[in-house]
Amino acid sequence: MGKKSKRKDKLAQAADIPAAAAVEPISPAGKKVIALGIGVLALGFFVLTLTDRMGRNWASNVAPFMILGGYAVIGAGIFFPARTRPSPDQKPT
Repeated sequence: MGKKSKRKDKLAQAADIPAAAAVEPISPAGKKVIALGIGVLALGFFVLTLTDRMGRNWASNVAPFMILGGYAVIGAGIFFPARTRPSPDQKPT
C-alpha cells in the first residue's frame, strides 16, 4: 500500500512539469539543410552501387564519405537556427 502512494506522488510531481515548454520546431532553413543531407545520402548510396568487388575504384573511396557526410548534414540541419531579421527600428551595428 505504501508503494502505491509513493508512485502517485511521483506522478503528481511529474504532471506539474510542462513537457514541451522548451521545444522549438525545426526552422525552415533547417528543413532545407535536412533535405540537402538526404540528397547527399541518397547520392552516396547510389555511388556505393558503382563500386567494384575489390573496392579499389573511385566509388569505393568516395561513397563512405558521402554517406557519413549526408548523415552529418542531416544532424546539423536539426540544430540549424532560424534566420533572424533585424526590426526596421533597429540600426545595424
